[in-house]
Amino acid sequence: MTLWLAGIGVSRGVAIGPAHRVHPADLDIPEFTLEPDAVEAEVARFEQALAQARGQLTDVSRQIPGNAPDEIAAFIETHLLMMQDSSLADRVPALIREQRLNAEWALKRQQDHLISVFEQMDDDYLRARRDDVRHVAARIQRILLKEERVIAPRGQKGRLRPIIVADDITPADIILMHQQGVAAFVTEHGGPLSHTAILARSLRVPMIVGLHGARRLLADEETLIVDGDAGHALADASQSALAFYRHRQRRDRRYRRMLSQLRDEPAISADGVRVRLLANVELPDDSAEAVSVGAEGIGLYRTEFLYMNRGDMPGEDEQLSAYRRVLQTVAGPVTIRTLDLGADKTAASVRQQAQATNPALGLRAIRFCLKEPDMFRVQLRALLRASVDGDLRIMIPMISNVQELQQTRRLLEQAKSELRSEGHAFNNAVALGAMIEVPAAALAAPQLARHADFFSLGTNDLIQYTLAMDRVDDEISYLYDPLHPAVLRLIQTTIDAGRAAGIPVSLCGEMGSDQRYAALLLGLGLTEFSMHPANIPEIKRLVMQSRVGELRRRVADILAGDDPATYRAQLAELQASH
Repeated sequence: MTLWLAGIGVSRGVAIGPAHRVHPADLDIPEFTLEPDAVEAEVARFEQALAQARGQLTDVSRQIPGNAPDEIAAFIETHLLMMQDSSLADRVPALIREQRLNAEWALKRQQDHLISVFEQMDDDYLRARRDDVRHVAARIQRILLKEERVIAPRGQKGRLRPIIVADDITPADIILMHQQGVAAFVTEHGGPLSHTAILARSLRVPMIVGLHGARRLLADEETLIVDGDAGHALADASQSALAFYRHRQRRDRRYRRMLSQLRDEPAISADGVRVRLLANVELPDDSAEAVSVGAEGIGLYRTEFLYMNRGDMPGEDEQLSAYRRVLQTVAGPVTIRTLDLGADKTAASVRQQAQATNPALGLRAIRFCLKEPDMFRVQLRALLRASVDGDLRIMIPMISNVQELQQTRRLLEQAKSELRSEGHAFNNAVALGAMIEVPAAALAAPQLARHADFFSLGTNDLIQYTLAMDRVDDEISYLYDPLHPAVLRLIQTTIDAGRAAGIPVSLCGEMGSDQRYAALLLGLGLTEFSMHPANIPEIKRLVMQSRVGELRRRVADILAGDDPATYRAQLAELQASH
């Protein structure tokens, strides 16, 4: 009899494969006293496991897709920093030597000590760091115990790839498991805006979260169907159900082949409105994928990877080389975002600041760069020198007032003067733009537009700041609402300000990658989208089928209304019609 389970579909697609249950991080930790002559070998065993764990995370950091939120890279970097910190790297070997403890028990003792320290802190953010300690310790413990989450190779189930069934999964584990060929993920906890869910969408792997009791109800190797669109999982499915979902898979493959035929077609709506579709990329090599799907340029190129997983600062020539690789690959505009570090986004190569009480509102992005002008100057010089290799645009994150943009422009002019005196070529007219991700910036967009050459809407942060909620907090994820009237009015204000000033306005947040919002954004007047390369063909199809003039009239009527029930119904109708 078919077992039908309902959860929350957070990543679209259908997968069929054998269930592979992953047990929680609670491990059976052995405790024993070492013989004196075994102590140094045990220290070496711990240090080897620590190095292996660091290597895993370093590999993971290189696999983060371009449209994944910055917090995922910060999550990995935080764990790497913890592994390098003396509280683990030095203290655990000291416990092994001083008390002749086996490595697993010494690590457990130190983990418990660190967790107790964090739990005594008054600040909620710092107190939450205890979860990072647990994740880091569990990764090292699994290596010591030889219980790593390695997925069994495909066997009696033919060529079907396994489906992971777990309590929850960290972003690092989802990347590692994806590398091992996992077909889909099912978790008992989590929400649609968790880092793991966003990462699954970036990787285009079907995923269902909130499927309570899944590990208890499902058996290993049991054939499982995952419908990421509907949020349904079916076990012990009938032959007719299997046939239906296999047909769905074939239909999806045909649909993707059809989309691939649009690669060289311009994104022009049915009533002749030209729309530019750009790509978000994380690493220089990602730009090749963007070109392969027909991206007309890069709308967001993050630069934090240059500062991660290292103890020194990236030099001007190193940065110049990375920027040039992208510019030489892509024919259209390349928008490079300046460093967005600070507070919860840290790198070992950057001087650490005192921990902010609220990292999301603390010293980060342009605030951090203006406080560290020597570091910022190196990046600006490298960007200017790279500007001769293509259509480079410099984008400043977390702008909240005109003064920040003016200070940045002064630093940019100083860098130009230095380069002239040194005989370096650069594009004197390189565009300098503002990322609109703070409500204050959206409201001040008419003033900012007089000082910026372009705008880019970062809707991920704009939505959470506008609604005063953490978008990755499962407890309040229901509040994350891209369709909230306040959010749409801020987007509209920014687009209108850009149009009035004659400067381009793009949108590089996750909202732009979601086909559900394409018609709405076109109706708001957006004509430049930036997204993960894999989403470009689908958004292009929607653009080509749309009549933008009609959408603008409909959206204007919806936003002018004052009945919340009617507003939601009209937006739902708009989405359904596209």
